[in-house]
Amino acid sequence: MNARKRDSRNLMVLSAASLLREYGASATSIDKILAHSGAPRGSVYHHFPGGRTQLIDEAVTLAGDFITGLIGAAAQVDDPVEAVDAFFTAWRDQLAESGFRAGCPIVAVAVETNDDAPQLSRSAAAVFARWQRDLAALLVRHGLTEERARRLGAFIIAAAEGAVIMCRAEQSTAPIEAAAAEIHDLLLHTLGDRPGTKSGPRP
Repeated sequence: MNARKRDSRNLMVLSAASLLREYGASATSIDKILAHSGAPRGSVYHHFPGGRTQLIDEAVTLAGDFITGLIGAAAQVDDPVEAVDAFFTAWRDQLAESGFRAGCPIVAVAVETNDDAPQLSRSAAAVFARWQRDLAALLVRHGLTEERARRLGAFIIAAAEGAVIMCRAEQSTAPIEAAAAEIHDLLLHTLGDRPGTKSGPRP
């Protein structure tokens, strides 16, 4: 595949992810994706023989990979508090920069029934599970039990996603800043009530 064809394909996936953030899954049509990306119509079924469903599915995976990368980058310093702070900061910045138009593309897919494309719901669930698993693994390294780490990972994701929805409704970053601050303090307390989080963990 030459560079131009790769660019066309990548642009369509990126455009689909962007449109999901703003308009949701049902409103993200092939026509909108083509208009947003500037890709030729004939390239759709060349690159995505599964049509719109395949394109949306790949956009969900791409968006999931982006947040996974943020968690992984922060985890390189082996600091779960910093990793979670980065997770919330990414959402806050995206909301502010988009004028509160851009939410989470994973949620956009998850909240719809997707009866005609059940794999989309499965893909959204897999992304949430991957975020939870990555966060839990980091917390386990700092002394939490696997069960507690899984619960806390799920709670962090639920708090962030709920806060994103509230921010869009209120046109303010206040909800996600409040959620981030509370979870930051919770992690410090749970992991030893000290900034370094490298000693004194509590189960």
